[in-house]
Parts: sequence; structure tokens; C-alpha cells
Amino acid sequence: MIEKTIEETKATALITGASSGIGAAFARRLADNGFDLILIARREELLVNLCKELKDTKGINAEYMLIDLEKDNELKIVEERIKKTPNLEILVNNAGFGGGNKAFYEIPIEDHINMVKVHNIAPLQLAHAAIPGLLIKGKGAIINVSSIGSFSPSSGVMYSTTKNFLNYLSESLDLLLKKRGIKIQALCPGFTTTDFHKKLGYGSEHPVYRRKFMTAEKVVETSLKALKKGKVYCIPGFRNKLLAFLLRKLPKRVLIFAYRKMFSKRKSIIEE
Repeated sequence: MIEKTIEETKATALITGASSGIGAAFARRLADNGFDLILIARREELLVNLCKELKDTKGINAEYMLIDLEKDNELKIVEERIKKTPNLEILVNNAGFGGGNKAFYEIPIEDHINMVKVHNIAPLQLAHAAIPGLLIKGKGAIINVSSIGSFSPSSGVMYSTTKNFLNYLSESLDLLLKKRGIKIQALCPGFTTTDFHKKLGYGSEHPVYRRKFMTAEKVVETSLKALKKGKVYCIPGFRNKLLAFLLRKLPKRVLIFAYRKMFSKRKSIIEE
């Protein structure tokens, strides 16, 4: 674990999974808004370059912490850093990864447990560490990056399950903290232009890329606009909003039929 410290003066935002994609887009946008930053991820070269870019072009202070959130001792370091940052105003729980194309029982149990640690345990512990300080100030925000897949088991057993946990955690915290000046958001993007799918092993010719992707910058812009309005759920894009509505409102028998058709089609593509 490597940590680089800065002098704390202005309002600070801490972002996990900040080296690329939505996390990096949050870093750039919040830097535009004058926030100092603490960026958490595992890829040091990307973090170093991003911190340098933001310091040079935005005139803010930026630090990084090289952290693996699957490891209890390293997660504890981030917890302590949050508690020692009295000017922390925004926490973005963005770190995450996909479950791949294999069936639940074909994936090692350690991989499932690590997903729970990154998607659920880390946001839970970091939010718990941040809230007392936010309550003292009477303002601040926690953004939990979930997924449109949280409304449907079709994106994978553990991925959907862990992201759904984030939704309910966000709803419950919003109920508890809204009247005390703390804003909570479950950000549920759909297909977004990041390296997420490349990490899953999908090449540029894979059928997944036939879908229309949203940029990470647009997702972040939509998220921050919704945050100002105090909306606990942010689903960027009309198509994603419509899909989420249908997934929550359609009868279960219709969804089960659609899932089976989709899984059958996906299996035939993989076998080809």
C-alpha cells in the first residue's frame, strides 16, 4: 500500500475505483468544482497520471492511495483516512468488477466473496466512517455506484445481488439522513464507455458492443444534477429509465420468460 499525503484545506471528495472510467470522470468533474481529491484504486500509473493532470490543470490538491479493497487491512486504512479528513464532503463508492460469463457454480467461491467485499463491505464500512463527520458539518453526500443490472438477475447472480444491496443501503441511508442535510444516491448506469467489458474479456467484435453506450462523463453529469435535486435513485438515460421501470413493474412470469430467452441466446453466442 502506498499513500501520498496533501495539506487539507478545501472541501474534499474521496473516490474509490478512481483510476479510469466513471471514477476518473467523477474526479475530473469534482476537480472542476474545486474539490480536493483522495483517489483510491489499484493501478498506480493511472493514479499518478490522473493526480498530476488534475493538479496541473485544475489547481486543486490531489492524492492517491494504492488500495485493494478486497483486503481487510487495506480497507481499514481508507476508513482511518476518512475519519482523519474533517473536510470530507463527498464519498463516491465506485470500485467494482464484473462476474464474467461463467455460471455461478463454475466461478471459484473466492471470487464471489471478493465481489461482496468490494461491492458491499467496502461501501458499507466507508459510509459508516464518513457519516459522523458529515453530520457534524450538516452537509455532504455519498454516491454508491450501482447498476441498471441491480434491477434484474440477468446480469449475473452475484453482480445483480451485490448491486441490489447497494440500492437498498442507499434507500435506507437516505431515509435516515435526508433531513439532516446528507444526500445519498444510488447511481444506476447502463452500458457505459469504460474498460469494464474489456476486463471481462470481451473483444471489440463481441455482441455486447452492438448496444448504445453512454460516456462516463455523461453519467457523472447526470448523477451530480440528480444529487442537487436530492434524488436517491439516478438512472442516466431515457432507455435505462424505461428498462428499470419495466423490470420493476412487469409481472414476474413475463420477466422469467424473457430471462430464459436471453440466457438461451447468450449461451448459443458463447458456444459459437
